[in-house]
Amino acid sequence: MEINALKAITEGLLFASGDEGVTIRQLAGILEITEEAVEHVLEELEYDYENTDRGMLLMRSHNVFHLTTKPEHSPYFKKLLQTPQSSKMSQAALETLAIIAYRQPITRAEIEEIRGVNSDRPVQTLMTRSLVEEAGRKEGAGRPVLFVTTKDFLTYFGLTSLNELPPLPEDISEQEVEQEADLFFENFYEQADE
Repeated sequence: MEINALKAITEGLLFASGDEGVTIRQLAGILEITEEAVEHVLEELEYDYENTDRGMLLMRSHNVFHLTTKPEHSPYFKKLLQTPQSSKMSQAALETLAIIAYRQPITRAEIEEIRGVNSDRPVQTLMTRSLVEEAGRKEGAGRPVLFVTTKDFLTYFGLTSLNELPPLPEDISEQEVEQEADLFFENFYEQADE
């Protein structure tokens, strides 16, 4: 594979890895090339980012590589963070929020067990919007993080306490819990848009 194709794929992998980043060993395995070749590709990318007008930098921290924004552009990122976000949330985020609201404190694995799919991105979205937060760790193997809703969640949905969430019917399945909660949050959004 030619160097430009390797650089493009590596850049995509770095972007997709997000905050977790990726190691040379991981890249070598994914790209099916030697670690030395990966180092060369990363050096080329680093050179490109430093010597062209790009908004990104390649950062190395503890042998993990990340893409990050250039520090000189920070005033623009601050403005972005101060800009109100769209009030719409994805279906995945709404489902995840409903599960956390009704089952808190809850781990990511428990959320995924109910939803049946990976929930990393929806949980991250909810944390970014300050609707959920970490609330310690669950005892047991791996001590997974527990998630709960925040005061901002209550404010956002016009609630004074979690007791004001609509009650779920007795003898209801996990899927029905999810559907009932989705209806509540979807109705809220429809009313907010009117």
